[in-house]
Amino acid sequence: MSNIRVRFAPSPTGPLHIGGVRTALYNFLFARKHKGTFILRIEDTDQQRYVPGAEQYIIDSLQWAGLVPDEGPGFGGNFGPYRQSERKEIYKQYAHQLVALGHAYFAFDTPEELDAAREAGGEGFKYNYESRGQLKNSLSLPEAEWKALLEKNENVVIRLKVPENKSIHITDEIRGDVSFSGSELDDKVILKTDGMPTYHLANIVDDHLMEITHVIRGEEWLPSTAHHVLMYEFFGWQAPSFSHLPLILKPTGQGKLSKRDGAKFGFPVFPINWDGSDGDEPYPGFREEGFLPDALLNFLAFLGWNPGNDEEILHKTQLIDLFSLDRIVKSGARFDYDKAKWYNQQYLMAMPNEDIAQLLAPLAMEMNIDANIDKLAHAASMMKERVYFLQDILRTGYYLFNEPHDIDYETFNKKFKPELKSHFLSIADLVAKAGNADRNHFESLVKGYAAEHGLKIGDLFPIFRLSLTGTMQGPDLFDTFAILGGATSSLRIQNLLN
Repeated sequence: MSNIRVRFAPSPTGPLHIGGVRTALYNFLFARKHKGTFILRIEDTDQQRYVPGAEQYIIDSLQWAGLVPDEGPGFGGNFGPYRQSERKEIYKQYAHQLVALGHAYFAFDTPEELDAAREAGGEGFKYNYESRGQLKNSLSLPEAEWKALLEKNENVVIRLKVPENKSIHITDEIRGDVSFSGSELDDKVILKTDGMPTYHLANIVDDHLMEITHVIRGEEWLPSTAHHVLMYEFFGWQAPSFSHLPLILKPTGQGKLSKRDGAKFGFPVFPINWDGSDGDEPYPGFREEGFLPDALLNFLAFLGWNPGNDEEILHKTQLIDLFSLDRIVKSGARFDYDKAKWYNQQYLMAMPNEDIAQLLAPLAMEMNIDANIDKLAHAASMMKERVYFLQDILRTGYYLFNEPHDIDYETFNKKFKPELKSHFLSIADLVAKAGNADRNHFESLVKGYAAEHGLKIGDLFPIFRLSLTGTMQGPDLFDTFAILGGATSSLRIQNLLN
């Protein structure tokens, strides 16, 4: 292992969005590329918005995707606990240290007093160097008064004291040099009234104590990084390297992809099904939609990154070898669901039929379909180039297992020549006697009969297709004879004709 340590730090305030999976993926790829450590940290300091079940959902999603942490809740590690709610006393210690150093202060403003200050200050109001002297805090109040308020412990928070004339510089691995002026920033709350830290303090302290070397996260956190860099400086700690990822945009390219866009555009935006235990509606997942995890990862990797060549199909080991932060783009990446389906189809086509059969078996049992592995593998070989999703092998190709229930009679009436009925029935008899022959035998049998009796293939094949599958769009005709077997194929031909 190298000393490279990266963390994926989601908040369990709801299901993990697909954008979060991409963030986890980039952290995972970077850690594996550099033989480092990939850490899962649960940032559950917002107890008011905490959703029961969301943490397990995050873990289940990562495990399904194959992004298994080296450290984290349930995964072990020497830097735990990995839930921030279990580290409360640690943050309190460091918040008070900043107060003692003169870089933070106690504030006692009630919600009503803050609302009044915002109303008086207008849209541009900030709790900062300009306003802090007129508000209720340990910088503006006499010492005896604020200490009495601190003793009462009502509405007490600790705020970061941002210097007015401080220039804060950040070198972002993706966005280059970014600078902020202290006069632009507000005095963020770093410890709340319930004693829990805000994200700003907690992630700084944890990243330092867990020896995080690289922070790779969404661009929405870039403005807050100024406060984080300030705190690193106040503590005298070495800041990690920062990389802020581009947004994943709606299919229209306008605006950030949201959970509501799934219903609007007709695709999932969560990795696995969410049951709606947050009081919101349930949402479908990519897993249940039929996506293979490696296909989804390949698709997500290219939403904001490219390998610098024309290759599009890159398996996880290849992604690890090629991944680098300098190939991540700054601009947002448009979510293209058709492209995601294309990736899934490519991975499905490349998968061994026997492996597909193993995945299909439980689905087949749910659908009351014959779950014989050999037959499922045969069906996979026939259908996988014709579908996007695993379960569509069974749904689209249901007629490989059950009697076709939706026959295209309009085409049958156009194609069928009544004078050939006796020939169809004769061929049906020959097919029945062939039993469980292979496709080549059925092809030889049908074509041989046609040649012997001077029949045109174009008069026969459409009727056989309609008999066996109900449609003209099915897979190879003689493969269909073979998977159904002679007896079933013969019966279907007779049923349609009679």
